[in-house]
Amino acid sequence: MTVETFSILTLTDEARAVVMEALSAEANHEDLALYIEVTGTRGSGYAYDLYFSDRADAPLDAAIGHDGDVTIVVPSSSVSRLRGSRLEFAEDAVGGGLVLVNPNSPSPEEVNPGIPAEILAKGVDGPLGQYAASVLDEQVNPAIASHGGRADLVALDEDAKVAYIKMSGGCQGCAMSRMTLTQGIETALREALPELTDVIDVTDHASGVNPFYSH
Repeated sequence: MTVETFSILTLTDEARAVVMEALSAEANHEDLALYIEVTGTRGSGYAYDLYFSDRADAPLDAAIGHDGDVTIVVPSSSVSRLRGSRLEFAEDAVGGGLVLVNPNSPSPEEVNPGIPAEILAKGVDGPLGQYAASVLDEQVNPAIASHGGRADLVALDEDAKVAYIKMSGGCQGCAMSRMTLTQGIETALREALPELTDVIDVTDHASGVNPFYSH
């Protein structure tokens, strides 16, 4: 579909100037558009990809529009997730970069895709869930906090006795995260709750930081 991108997201004057400067440095800038899409989740928010590509390569069902002289392409799967967003330029110690301010948040199912919706809906309010959460808070997290790590119980199947764990901080994406899970987190949980049948890591270890263009 082709619509005015103003109805989906806008650029501040500063952000538009940064995009235009970067675009002008591209050899074939007349044919390029700024593509903005949701690539997944990071923490409690969305993860994004911003890049230049040929306008002719836009999918047929993508939203295509203009903000000033900038042509913007938003894939159809990202339209509802980006509607109402604003691309800003934020100053920081090294100069600054583009930041996408998004009023939309991922659903619990999007944040935790490895957990069955019916289990996720129950949360961790059952007796096993509350006890498992206390084990993580009192035994596990103090031990892994030394390298900036944290583990949280995001769901517990009280019937199948399966715990779903998400790691964050220094444990997210760490090459040693599997060892941390099996030799630390899982061991502590199984010792405290021998009835557990499985401990599943639902962390998105491949997730990176939100990209931005440094100015």
